Amino acid sequence: MSPISRREFIGAGVAAGAGLVLGFYLPHRSSVGGGDSFVPNAYLRITPDNKVTVVVARSEMGQGVRTALPMILAEELEADWKQISIEQAGASTLYGDQSTGGSASVRSTWDPMRKAGAAAREMLISAAALKWGVGRASCKAENGTVVHPGSNRRLTYGQLVGRAATLPIPTDPPLKQAKDYKIVGTRVARIDTPSKVNGTAEYGIDFRLPNMKYAVLARCPVIGGKVASFEDRESKQVPGVSYVGKIGDSAVAIVADSTWSAIEGRRVLSVTWDEGPNKDLSSAVIMESLKQSASKKGATLYSVGDVSKVVGRRIQAAYELPFMAHAPMEPGNSTAYYQGSKCEIWSPTQVPQDVRDSAAQAIGLDADQVKVNVTLLGGGFGRRLEHDYGVEAALVSKAISGPVKVLWTREDDMRNSTYRPASYHQMSAVLDAQGWPIAFSHRIVMPSINVQKGFPAEGGVDAEVKEEASFVYSFPNISVEYVMTETPIPLGWMRSVNALQVAFASESFLDELAVAGAKDPLELRLHLLSKNEDIQGWHTARMRAVLRLAAEKAGWGKPLPPGHYHGIAGFACFNSYMAEVVEISMENDRPRVHRVIGAIDCGQVINPNILEQQIQGGVIYALTNALRAKITFDKGRVVQGNFDDYAPIRMSEAPVVESYFIPSTEAPTGAGEPPVPPLAPALCNAIFAATKKRVRALPVLG
Repeated sequence: MSPISRREFIGAGVAAGAGLVLGFYLPHRSSVGGGDSFVPNAYLRITPDNKVTVVVARSEMGQGVRTALPMILAEELEADWKQISIEQAGASTLYGDQSTGGSASVRSTWDPMRKAGAAAREMLISAAALKWGVGRASCKAENGTVVHPGSNRRLTYGQLVGRAATLPIPTDPPLKQAKDYKIVGTRVARIDTPSKVNGTAEYGIDFRLPNMKYAVLARCPVIGGKVASFEDRESKQVPGVSYVGKIGDSAVAIVADSTWSAIEGRRVLSVTWDEGPNKDLSSAVIMESLKQSASKKGATLYSVGDVSKVVGRRIQAAYELPFMAHAPMEPGNSTAYYQGSKCEIWSPTQVPQDVRDSAAQAIGLDADQVKVNVTLLGGGFGRRLEHDYGVEAALVSKAISGPVKVLWTREDDMRNSTYRPASYHQMSAVLDAQGWPIAFSHRIVMPSINVQKGFPAEGGVDAEVKEEASFVYSFPNISVEYVMTETPIPLGWMRSVNALQVAFASESFLDELAVAGAKDPLELRLHLLSKNEDIQGWHTARMRAVLRLAAEKAGWGKPLPPGHYHGIAGFACFNSYMAEVVEISMENDRPRVHRVIGAIDCGQVINPNILEQQIQGGVIYALTNALRAKITFDKGRVVQGNFDDYAPIRMSEAPVVESYFIPSTEAPTGAGEPPVPPLAPALCNAIFAATKKRVRALPVLG
């Protein structure tokens, strides 16, 4: 099976009409399982002892899907939440695309999970009515039971599983209205929190098998380089080292009884590298090539009117963003056990099906001979949309004919990764006599992640870039163009992907226009959103609402503490609308972020606690990226290696983050990525308010 791109993943939802990747697909397998369990579909199992197990087909990497998705099903099931437990699905054919990305976990499974719960509820009601010999309409489900109010009789779901399993499965069960929700929209405690607190939660790096070996790989430090030869004599003298061998063209595996022995074996390994064509590549050369490409013909992403014919005061600027690493806290790892005709893998992956298919191809098995189990992920941010960890583990396991855990060190993870592409943005606008912008141009110069990975781009347009370069503001004349470039640097989808880059340039430039036209930054945005319009599928009213909410909660226009300054930005991406206000002071010419106020419209909120956590996490992640995150290249090598020179935000630097939601009964949309894009421009706009100096290149601190 070919890998599914994020664009296809998101695009399927757009075609379905409400961001639903799985559409109305609901895998049915009604049966009485072991112990007379009721299994009406692939998402649900109810046992006679009233235990309700919900299968989660998305990867949990801190975003709360192991709680949010069961809440959706439990709501329609009319379940007793105290009886809910979860089961993590591995790679399967039962759930459609299991990719966890694009802020799509909830929005892609909203309808299937509702229907799964509703279908089971209807079957249980019918089973009770048949058992009592009463009309079905006289019975109702509530809190894990079916009741007959007329006779005050009540049966638990566990008492009904045998009879319910014999009944036909409703194809279009009635769904509840938002006003009747009892679980959805409430602050239910996360199911996975206790195990993370008491240490029993199992991440990929925690997993163990009996007689398991540990492996690290020596990889070429130059992008695209390969192994020319190696000498393993000293490595094999390290106590515990049992195997040294080439894995593919570009790595050598060292296998030992412990991680430390494997790392020591790698340290003394002598490798001669074929550094290939990128040995002289540098960040300066790459950025210069982007700037030169800006003069090339671009593909139109969005156009209204004719910006070339507008007369007035012209404002121009250019913005730059660097390569960046995902840098999740849990470095890469996977465990595999190859046994000839089958292989089992345990992996912290966002794409279990891709791990299965790629590993099967690498070790010469059919996909159905490879089983992939999904562990907890210690952060993903898009890095685990790649499948290299699992494939490496499978290859090493086959080489040693035994179970093995492949581990990446922090430096491995930083220097042998896929990276968010660098980009260059040319901005231009024209102001009228009153200072209002009447023309707006944005030329995006950037390599395409999808094209590098082999997905097509028609007419020079990466459809994913087009979607994430959405512009909600209304101009009489606008042009958004994309100049697609190429790079040998391996690219990967990183949290908010292209939206982060586009938002930094466009929302910073809007502030420049506000200053040039003597307008308040919020006033300018609301002016451009004043009409209720649908722009490229986005609604100006919803964008206007989040900007107003964030500004109101931040006290926009009211006096701030002495030495404090505000910046504002908003952006629409992943089907959601997000606005943020950043409050800073300047300390020794460096910004100190005190407070971030975020407002989101993401449709129906499943769990306010989880949504708040998503916004808080997104803000911290984005603040790290904006202030310090930068991957640079010298002589074809990644310069940064650990959290000393790719430093995340420390606890002492973390601001207060306030989260606010627009009340909505619309279908839920994305929440993991929308908090990221507005942060950098809001921060840089605040820096300008404080210093009158415009930041046009990230990271802020160089």
